Parts: sequence; structure tokens; C-alpha cells
Amino acid sequence: MNSTTPGESATREAAASLTGVETTARSVAAAAEPATGITGAQSLVRSLEAVGVEVVFGIPGGAILPAYDPLFDSTVRHVLVRHEQGAGHAATGYAQATGRVGVCMATSGPGATNLVTPLADAHMDSVPIVAITGQVPSAAIGTDAFQEADIRGITMPITKHNFLVTDAREIPQRIAEAFHLASTGRPGPVLVDIPKDVLQATTDFSWPPRLELPGYKPTTRPHGKQVREAATLIAGARRPVLYVGGGVLKAQATAELAELAELTGAPVVTTLMARGAFPDSSPQHLGMPGMHGTVAAVTALQKSDVIVALGARFDDRVTGQLSSFAPDAQVVHADIDPAEIGKNRRADVPIVGDARETIAELVTALRAEHEAGRTPDLAAWWAQLEQWRSTYPLGYDWPEDGTLSPQYVIERLGAIAGPDAIYTAGVGQHQMWAAQFIRYEKPGTWLNSGGLGTMGYAVPAAMGAKYGRPETTVWAIDGDGCFQMTNQELATCAIEGIPVKIAVINNGNLGMVRQWQTLFYEGRYSNTKLHALNEDGTPKPVRIPDFVLLAEAMGCVGLRCETKDDVDAVIEKAMAIDDAPVVIDFVVGHDAQVWPMVAAGASNDDIMAARGIRPVFGDGQV
Repeated sequence: MNSTTPGESATREAAASLTGVETTARSVAAAAEPATGITGAQSLVRSLEAVGVEVVFGIPGGAILPAYDPLFDSTVRHVLVRHEQGAGHAATGYAQATGRVGVCMATSGPGATNLVTPLADAHMDSVPIVAITGQVPSAAIGTDAFQEADIRGITMPITKHNFLVTDAREIPQRIAEAFHLASTGRPGPVLVDIPKDVLQATTDFSWPPRLELPGYKPTTRPHGKQVREAATLIAGARRPVLYVGGGVLKAQATAELAELAELTGAPVVTTLMARGAFPDSSPQHLGMPGMHGTVAAVTALQKSDVIVALGARFDDRVTGQLSSFAPDAQVVHADIDPAEIGKNRRADVPIVGDARETIAELVTALRAEHEAGRTPDLAAWWAQLEQWRSTYPLGYDWPEDGTLSPQYVIERLGAIAGPDAIYTAGVGQHQMWAAQFIRYEKPGTWLNSGGLGTMGYAVPAAMGAKYGRPETTVWAIDGDGCFQMTNQELATCAIEGIPVKIAVINNGNLGMVRQWQTLFYEGRYSNTKLHALNEDGTPKPVRIPDFVLLAEAMGCVGLRCETKDDVDAVIEKAMAIDDAPVVIDFVVGHDAQVWPMVAAGASNDDIMAARGIRPVFGDGQV
């Protein structure tokens, strides 16, 4: 397996740079050699080799089957997943962990439509993946042929771009264009749909092809005037906040962010998609903003006079009620996608450009402001921030019935596995606790489904991440509901030798939905209990499923933990196993809730630090 880290990228070959994979000169040269009289399928595989792909996650089927024959002899490894959704999420996890383009493959019809969820997920979170799908023969398109689906039309709203290849001679060009589109500008998913007859046709191969994308010219370098205006605004701020989104990670701009934070002295908040972009250990870091963010982070944005948004999109989970969000703040909004700027919140200083280049130029402009004597005094602001941070820290109560605390489990897992591990999460309470109670110090260590909120993301994403960074410990933190959606990929991990570790936070319920039913539906728990129940609603004394037995049936090591005293020992036992996947069934209390919380649609001013506890800010704030 390749052990390239997220910060590395290939420069030796122009083709290889499309994926950021450093391939050997020999393999690139071999893949790029011209060939005549080969099939479209052979051309496809040669193209994947030429762009530096090391792994494809997928499942064969009739329409894509011609591609699997040359793949058998290829340097590209294929990981046979158990469901196409797993293939898509594995490609996403691989991309997020490595910084390279992830690749998944499926056949036509239901195979292709099973990729819709991971494509939408990657689209929402700006993850570079390429999906290659087989299609029914060209003459059968539009006839409702067996396993036909208009996957291009279906995925048009949820891909950055997609192609239907109609001529085998186009395959190298379309593959090169797909990888270029996926990995440049604002990253995202690209789909390439290839009919079976095109894969079977005879063609010639040459590399590199000429890219023909006349309308695609992303702006990477920011406008100098806008950068200087932003620097002037920041230099005059009394209550600035650096609002950091996932775009900073995509641009590999964490070193530049650290320099900007030190120069400004401003507080930093990192969104759910940006955890790890700025170290939690820094005193300048206030934590995560948003619906379940820290009181200090949420309130800092709300009371700020200048917000510097870097690779963030002012989504509803951060802003709460948009009309009441940060009413006194002027906004500097820097993003590589001009469509995001001003979409939700008007930008006083818009900056279109790559986050790395933008932040670097902003640092230069701010130094000039400081040299001219324009250095803000943030002492009063920090005094207020420290008061909020010390008065309303993150915390949790132990369940009154003596059951295991899920927050404690996750907190100990983060402490034992440490900041060098990669953590993936499903969606729900466990996702929020993992974002809150694990300390992230490095980029590429926190992977989750942020924008789409996809249950079932964690296990296949962990599989992809572990394949891409085999030297790194990878933990999937999953809920018992999420886990039951994609746990079939445990068999893939066991057979393919991908030793991920899974912590199932088993509260017997769809936890976040139950929390909302507790708070907003008078405790009417309609269809959220996952355990087998007696007629009176109490759980039966049988585990369905028994996650330990399930893990063992899938070729994994299965462990269980039900008490606080056993937590550390079980985690350490799992950490010591490196030759097989491990599943730990953490049986926790079902009434634990995620706090702080801003109710959906409510103003951030109404944040609750805990149930029944609303922070009191008073009139003395700066």
C-alpha cells in the first residue's frame, strides 16, 4: 500500500499530478506508452494508471464487466466492496485522508444508483472523487433496457460535472478531464458513464490527452485590492473572529492559517468540516461553532464586529436563524467558489481565490498594516471570551441509572488513540460527541459526513482512509443505527486486509432523533428504539443484533464494554490488534444528550449550554 501523507503531491508527471499520487517514473511511462488496436476497456484502465490511481473501490456487473478484464492485470488495485454505497464512501474517506482523488466503480442501473448517496455526500462536502459507471449499450439507451438508468441525468445536480462517453477514442480525454475537474478549484465528485459497447470497441490510446474545458477556469489567486481591504478591516476590528471552514483543509492551508492566527491574535473557530485545521491545544481556539458548538465559539461569532470566513459557507447549522446571525459584524468572505460568496450572508469584502494563496497574501497585507501602526488592542475582547469559555465549558453528566456514559467512552478513545489517529464518524449524537470530546491537532484526522449527514458513512470511509494511510491507526466511531446500514463492509476489510477499528456507541436507539423527540415531541418515542421490545415497551434480554457475534461472523475481532472500569482496557486491547478489524460494542445509556444546543431555526442568541441552562451574557460585554 502507498503511505503518502495528505501534504504530499506528485510533481514528476503532469498526468500524475491530477490525483496528487507520486508514481514511479517506470509505471507512468508504461501507462503512457501509445497503443493501437486495444479495447475501450483497456484504454480506460491505461488512463487510470496514467493519472496515478492506486486503488478503485467497486463491484462488477454486466455493463462494466469489460473493464474488469484488463483491471485483472493492472497495477491499480481493486477492492471488492459488498455494496456500491460502501464503494463511494470508501473513495471519499480515501480522498479526505490522503488529499488525493478517490475512485469508485459500479455497473449500470442499480449499481450506478447505489452511488447516488455517496456522490451527493461528496458534493456537499467538496470531496474529490471520480465515479466510473457502466451503461447499457449505446443502441439500447432510452429503451428501458435491462438495468438501464439515466445516471448522468440523475446525478447532474449532485456532481461537479459528469460525462457520457460515446466514442472509445474519447476515454483518455474524459478520464483526464474528470480527474482535473475533481481535484482543482472547489473539489467535488465527477461521474464518467461508459456504455458497454464503447468499452468493447477497438481504439487507439495516447497519453497525455488534450483537456478541452473552455468554460472551466477557477480563480486561485485573490485580487490584491480585496486582500488589502480585508487587512484594513481586520486591523481596525475590536472583536474579530477567524471562522474556518473545510476549504482550508482542502487547500492544505493549515500552516498559513496558523501564521494568520498568530499575527492577528484573534480567536479561531473551526466548523465540523474543519476540525483539525487549527490545533485544539492552541489557546486561541474556541472550538466548533454551530448547533452543537461551544458556547464560546457560538457567542464569539454572534458578538463579533468582523468575521473573517475562510473556506466556509455560512450554512444553517452554523448561523442558526440567519436574520439574527452576527448582527453587528462586517464580513470578509474568502472562498474559491464565487457562488458561495454572498449566497447566505452578504460579504462586505468578498475574496475569490484559493485559501492557501489568499491567507498567505492576507498575512503580507496585515504585516504592512501593523508596520504602519495599525495594530488592534484585543485585550477587552479576550477577557470577555475567556469569561464565556471558563463559565460554559464542554461537559457531561453520567447517566443516573449507572449505565456507561457515551461521552466518556469517546473522550477516553481520543486520549488513548491520540492526535495522530484518524477518526471517522457516522451521523448523529456520536458524531457530535466525537467532534466535541476528541482533541484534534492535525489536518486529515477527522472525517465525517457534514453537509448531507449520511448515516452509514463511518465504516466504509474508515476503510478508504486506512487503505490510503495504512501506517495510521483509523477508528470509526459509529452509532448502532448508522452501523447497521453499512457494516457489511467489515467483510471487505477482513478479506482485503484493512485493519480498521470500530467503536459502536450502542444506546439501542436512533439517538439524535430520540433527543429531538425528548425535547420537542413530549417524549413520544415513535420508531426510534432499535432493540427487540416486550409488549410494555421494555427491551428484551436478547441482543438483536449481537454486535460481537456479528463482528466475528464478518472475520473481525469482536469485543464488548459495559462499565466505566473496563473502557480503557478494552480500547487498549483493540489498539494492540493490528492484523484484523476490531469492533467494540460499547453499551451505553440511552438518555444521554448532546449539549450545547441551538434548536433548529432558533437564533444563536438562544443557545442552551445544557438542558434548562441558558447562558447569561449580561450588559457588560465588549
